[in-house]
Amino acid sequence: MSPKDRFRRLIAQSGPIPVAQFMAESNALYYASRDPLGRAGDFVTAPEVHQIFGEMVGAWLADLWDRAGRPRTALVELGPGRGTLASDMLRVLRRAGWDGEVHLVEASPVLREAQAAKVAGAQFHDDPSTLPDDAPLMVVGNEFLDALAVRQLVKTPDGWRERMVGLSDDTLAFVAGSKPMDAAVPSELREAPNDTILETSPASAALVEAIAGRLTRQGGAALFIDYGHLAPRTGSTLQAVRAHEKVDPLAYPGEADLTAHVDFPALAKVAQKAGAGWLSATTQGRWLTALGIEQRAAALARSNSDIHAARDRLVQADEMGNLFKVMAFGNGDWPPGAGFA
Repeated sequence: MSPKDRFRRLIAQSGPIPVAQFMAESNALYYASRDPLGRAGDFVTAPEVHQIFGEMVGAWLADLWDRAGRPRTALVELGPGRGTLASDMLRVLRRAGWDGEVHLVEASPVLREAQAAKVAGAQFHDDPSTLPDDAPLMVVGNEFLDALAVRQLVKTPDGWRERMVGLSDDTLAFVAGSKPMDAAVPSELREAPNDTILETSPASAALVEAIAGRLTRQGGAALFIDYGHLAPRTGSTLQAVRAHEKVDPLAYPGEADLTAHVDFPALAKVAQKAGAGWLSATTQGRWLTALGIEQRAAALARSNSDIHAARDRLVQADEMGNLFKVMAFGNGDWPPGAGFA
C-alpha cells in the first residue's frame, strides 16, 4: 500500500487529521526511506552547493569558541544530511585547535550511514534529549526547523477552526475542522478576514526552548539557518518538493519533502523566555558577507573557477541570500556571535 493510500484509508476510517499530523507522519516516512539530497534526490542544501558555506559556519564557531576562552565543548548538528556541513565545519574548527566531541542528531538510518562515513567518531542521537549535559554545546541546525510540523488555523464564517487534511471524492484535500479555535488565536487576529491562515510550529518552539534551556544551564551557543521570515505574518507556507520541483503538498505524502517557512520572530521570543543571554538574526546573504565570504571566495578562485557561481547562489538576494535567515542565541557568559550588525 502506497503512503498516499495509507493516509486515505486512515482519514476514511477516522475522519480528517490536523495538518501538523499529516506533515509529521509524511516526513517521518519520507526521511526514513531515502537520501533526499543532491541531483539524484529532491533538493540541494547550502552545504551541498560548495564547501565555502560549511567553512564560513566553522569559522563563526571557531571565532566564538576562541572569544569564549576556548573551553571544553561539544559540537552538535541537528539533521546533518549527508554529513557535508559537519565535515566542512570540523575542518576549520580542528585547524583552530578545537578537539571536542561531535554529536549528530539524526533519526534516519539511511542518512546516518552517510554521516558516519563523513564524520569519523561522531556520536548519534535520535533527539536532543540525550545530548551531553556536562559541557557547553555549540549547536548548528541548517534546514532543520523547516521540516518540523506546523499547525494551521483558518478563519471561517463560523470563526477560527483548525486546518485539517480530509477527503474530497477520495482525494486528499484541505478542510476546516469542526471545533472552535478562537481562544488559540491572538486577540488582534480574531477578526481577520475569512480564509486567513495562522501558522505556528509547536514542534519548533519546543526544540528551541529545549536548546536555549540547555545553553542557559551548560553554556554555549546555537546557530539556526533556514528559509523563513524575520517579521510576523499570516498565510500558509506549507510546500512540497519532489525531484527539485515544487508539487502539491497533498500529492505525494511520504514521497516528497514537506516543509514550511520558519517563524523566526516567534522562536526568538521562545529562546529569550527560556533564558538565552543574547540573540541575533539577519539574512543569510548579509551574514555570510559580514563573515568575509567574498575574501574566502577570492582565495578559493585560484584553484576553483566555479566558486563565484556558488558564492552568488548563497548570498545574492534573488537566490538564497534573502530567502534564508540566520538566527543565533547563546548563554550570557558567552560573547555574541559575529556577523550580525
